[in-house]
Amino acid sequence: MAAQIPAPSLRCERSIAIRPSLARNPLMLAQRGSPASRKGGPVRYRGFSVRAVLGNRNNAVSRLEDLLNLDLNPHTEKIIAEYIWIGGSGIDVRSKSRTISRPVDDPSELPKWNYDGSSTGQAPGEDSEVILYPQAIFKDPFRGGNNILVMCDAYKPNGEPIPTNKRYRAAQIFSDPKVVAEVPWFGIEQEYTLLQPNVNWPLGWPIGGYPGPQGPYYCSAGAEKSFGRDISDAHYKACLYAGINISGTNAEVMPGQWEYQVGPSVGIDAGDHIWVSRYILERITEQAGVVLSLDPKPIEGDWNGAGCHTNYSTKTMREEGGFEVIKKAVVNLSLRHKEHISAYGEGNERRLTGKHETANINTFSWGVANRGCSVRVGRETEKEGKGYMEDRRPASNMDPYVVTSLLAETTILWEPSVELVASS
Repeated sequence: MAAQIPAPSLRCERSIAIRPSLARNPLMLAQRGSPASRKGGPVRYRGFSVRAVLGNRNNAVSRLEDLLNLDLNPHTEKIIAEYIWIGGSGIDVRSKSRTISRPVDDPSELPKWNYDGSSTGQAPGEDSEVILYPQAIFKDPFRGGNNILVMCDAYKPNGEPIPTNKRYRAAQIFSDPKVVAEVPWFGIEQEYTLLQPNVNWPLGWPIGGYPGPQGPYYCSAGAEKSFGRDISDAHYKACLYAGINISGTNAEVMPGQWEYQVGPSVGIDAGDHIWVSRYILERITEQAGVVLSLDPKPIEGDWNGAGCHTNYSTKTMREEGGFEVIKKAVVNLSLRHKEHISAYGEGNERRLTGKHETANINTFSWGVANRGCSVRVGRETEKEGKGYMEDRRPASNMDPYVVTSLLAETTILWEPSVELVASS
């Protein structure tokens, strides 16, 4: 029998304890050099506190705390902008910081920047410069004050988008007059798994072993069932502070797995908000010493995978008679099923097996209140005759720019040929 070890979530709960605080900044120290922090007590942050294990490093850690807690506002107009972009794998987020001379409210006020694309797998070494174009601004929950997070996309020096820049094509689709008129809404359910460091095994699971069967973990409470709530709550509050349109969170069916929801967001905003929310989650798990996984099937066997269900509606779907518009959209989705599957995340075939609340990857299906279908329509939508649909096919590692724009393209812009409809 595998030895039971303390789950990293317990370690995190010792190091990250959710408690209210009056800190200036969400992740900054509330009091510089407070007696509690200097004696190894909790170092307070807004939304949660971090207990520093000081030991012989007491003085050095206290000095570091003081520097992290510096409030720039009384001393300078300058701010720190964290430029964020998507790396060469298409799923990794990269970032670097620069000083901006004054607070800004719009990305057009920010300068373009560059990075070494040969170090991210996005350019050859002999011509490695990639240019970052600022596209969206969020408040920085880690530095607070007027400091900002900046979502960017990437271009060659000649102005062409690099191959991994999926935002560029998505923005073209969302700026099409037909799409603009339909005001597409997206509500995205991002699932993720927390892993113990070094062993890449889910949080709360015994190393080399398994917990009890699924059932008691979904939306659960209790030390024996819920692993990682501190991280989920910290992320929730940090996203709200940043201006992410986060609408909720919950523990998932598999222990150590969580979900948060973003939306409803209109058009390109959905992708920006999901990517920045992922960046914030990466930073929080980094601080907690836990590994974040967006693998769609992190554990083989009788365990749920991780998806990124995408709820979607258009203006005409939300109006009277919208249910008929939804059914027409479902027909289009069925005719382009293979194209959508190919764009819905790497490794999704391990998740879409027809089990664990998924449809089979090779077959398109839809139904009312059926979580085993490719596309689910809610009971309320059927009853009201208008509303939204849920595409349950996207994997947890999907690119939200690709998924949202493809849904809009297929249901608003794309018209199937007579031959294709006849053969379906």
